[in-house]
Amino acid sequence: MRIEAYNTIQQLYNTQKTAKTEKTAKKSFADTIEISGMGKDIQTAKAAVTSAPDIRMDVVAPIKKAIADGTYEVDTESFANKLYERMNGIF
Repeated sequence: MRIEAYNTIQQLYNTQKTAKTEKTAKKSFADTIEISGMGKDIQTAKAAVTSAPDIRMDVVAPIKKAIADGTYEVDTESFANKLYERMNGIF
């Protein structure tokens, strides 16, 4: 049995392992992210909603003026129908 041959083979294996780790250590990996087309559309829609005002003054202003002038009228039948539909939806 030759022990020297075993030591030589062992040294070859050790040098190959260190060479592989040095090669992988030189590579740098960076995290990347890719957003799909649908994700981009959602981001655009979210930005549009965020930038839009909560109250549409072009709709609210005439109603406020009519209330202030005392000329705002509510259709009682339409109001009752909507109230009835909403109450039926709850039960």
